[in-house]
Amino acid sequence: MREEFVRFVHHGKPAWGRREEGRLLLLSAAPWSDPKLTGEAVGDSSVEWLAPAEPTKIVCVGLNYRDHAAEMGHAIPEEPVLFLKPATALLDPGKSIKLPRNSNRVDYEAELAMVVGKKVGPGMDDEDALFGFTCANDVTARDLQKKDGQWSRAKGFDTFCPLGPSLVRGVDVADARIQCLVNGVAVQESRTSQLIFVPQQILNFVADIMTLLPGDVILTGTPGGIGPLRAGDEVEVRIEGVGALGNLVIER
Repeated sequence: MREEFVRFVHHGKPAWGRREEGRLLLLSAAPWSDPKLTGEAVGDSSVEWLAPAEPTKIVCVGLNYRDHAAEMGHAIPEEPVLFLKPATALLDPGKSIKLPRNSNRVDYEAELAMVVGKKVGPGMDDEDALFGFTCANDVTARDLQKKDGQWSRAKGFDTFCPLGPSLVRGVDVADARIQCLVNGVAVQESRTSQLIFVPQQILNFVADIMTLLPGDVILTGTPGGIGPLRAGDEVEVRIEGVGALGNLVIER
């Protein structure tokens, strides 16, 4: 059964809710913490939405679609290629991506993201560690990526990890349509069946390296068709069964 969870500001503090039959029901804690319903329903017409995760780290996989590896001039990787985004790169749904002053080429990258639901790491049982899925945009300063020869600066700017709007579970993402639209025009389109390494493989691989904590985020890679964003653009990531994540692009 599909379940949908959202995070938002409630009485000035972050809170979690569950969507149920058109209502937003307040939860006592994060959804992976076995929360209780508080009995309060929240009207969502004026809610300030927050990214549906509470990460200590954001782990990303590069070159995980064959067409994207080809457009970047790389061979198909034999194992997941990992890099990290800082948790401070996280951006809430509807908030603005800020273009850095020292970059002339900032790209969109539509991605399926996983959220971890329990502590897991080397030597630990990683069964059921994957809690759910959401949409992400792995925003990248492409010119700085090429200049630096590694990805930390290019991927790590504040606002460079839009995430949301909902955290969903009970959905089949084995062959979901994934798109990126800029100003309403589709610029990326693929299916998650084209992933080289699937979500559970990625989680197992990462958990053999580092300890993951509840609320941590893993991005699974972007399909081909990457391209630049400019101030004033509206960029949207759509994933079938998961949701649609929209953000405006502005100058920093």
